[in-house]
Amino acid sequence: MERNLKNVLVISFGFLLLFTAYGGLQNLQSSLNSEEGLGVASLSVLYAALILSSMFLPPFLIKKLGCKWTITGSMCCYIAFSLGNFYASWYTLIPTSVILGLGGAPLWSAKCTYLTIAGNSYAEKAGKRGKDIINQYFGVFFLVFQSSGIWGNLISSLIFSQASNKVEIPEENLACCGAHDCMTDTANITVLEKPSNSLIYTLLGIYTGSGVLAVLLIILFLDQIKSDQAEAEKENLEAPSFWSTFLATFQQLKDKRQCLLIPLTMYSGLEQGFLSSDYTKTYVTCALGIHYVGYVMICFSAVNSLCSLLFGKISQFSGRKLLFALATVTNAACIIALLLWKPHPKQLAVFFVFPALWGLSDAVWQTQTNGLYGVLFEKHTEAAFANYRLWESFGFVIAFGYSTKLKVYIKLYILLSVLVLSMVMYGAVEYLETKSSPGTPTATKKVNVAPVTQESHM
Repeated sequence: MERNLKNVLVISFGFLLLFTAYGGLQNLQSSLNSEEGLGVASLSVLYAALILSSMFLPPFLIKKLGCKWTITGSMCCYIAFSLGNFYASWYTLIPTSVILGLGGAPLWSAKCTYLTIAGNSYAEKAGKRGKDIINQYFGVFFLVFQSSGIWGNLISSLIFSQASNKVEIPEENLACCGAHDCMTDTANITVLEKPSNSLIYTLLGIYTGSGVLAVLLIILFLDQIKSDQAEAEKENLEAPSFWSTFLATFQQLKDKRQCLLIPLTMYSGLEQGFLSSDYTKTYVTCALGIHYVGYVMICFSAVNSLCSLLFGKISQFSGRKLLFALATVTNAACIIALLLWKPHPKQLAVFFVFPALWGLSDAVWQTQTNGLYGVLFEKHTEAAFANYRLWESFGFVIAFGYSTKLKVYIKLYILLSVLVLSMVMYGAVEYLETKSSPGTPTATKKVNVAPVTQESHM
């Protein structure tokens, strides 16, 4: 097997194991740790810490540790969160949420930097375009990674199904489901009773073991990756100061293209936050019961995973503009339909159509936006991907922050508005790129990366 592809697969399966655990835990926080809103509070703290991490840590850690050991250390932060859930309290979950948040941005930034360098390395040897190989690598990664939602939800569903206590939903409550939700505390009638401690500990043990396997996989099988820039930096002997790397994330905002991509990057967090918190609660749980949430999210993850691979491969033929247009039309149609639809248990198939279409759109937002960052900001990838995690996390914080404050239809209008703004700004980026290099040949274009002392969806 080609060495770079082997490394891509190692990272992909490492993230699969890690996020099988984290994704399942995130979806269960509001149910398992509902007392005094502990679960929701821990997620809010987690994403706030992730924002701070995005601002300060990724460029510094990647330059000091290299991508491999940044990924390894960051994964350990996720394991700490799993351990904190064994005895869930304000004194365990909040600190471990901070730890996870601090490790989140370096993890994703290091992953993106690694895949970008690996893509360039193979493209140079094979005489292909760097951006095409990078898109393919991100497609492979997200194919494997997005399936973590399938396994995480499936594991929790199988373990907790024996403790299910399904409740018949009255017609008057069904009338309150959907965009104009009128439910208050009665929305909780379909929430399952908390499972027994033995079932909870069994699930947490599986999740923790999955995280440990992810760390071992990276340590044992991921190669140190090097670039010409990294070697030059080592020979220079003058390590970059903390202050310079500290400012790198903010200095990236001097690039007009980075500023124009902020709405698109934030939208990625907003749309994911809406699906996992509002759609599952106001549509699925309200009309069908909480025992259907896992299956709905499995549908989303399965379509997302398959489309990630598909779009990663066809992007070199169709171009990213066509894929962004497809995602925009699909997502906008879903938002408008959700504004009009009155969910009812007799329309069971419809509950799965929306997450399937949402998964198709999210596959574009994830693969193509990541690839776009790698192509546009070829000389500052660490700072650029740190900005990606920063603004996506900000979108998550907003989505979770107003989740209990606004009606669903207002959130849908916000989503639609940000989507339109994102595409207008993205169009401006493409215009700037066309204007800056109208006649530049791209057949053998190589995407360079920032200096790194080599060997980042939450």
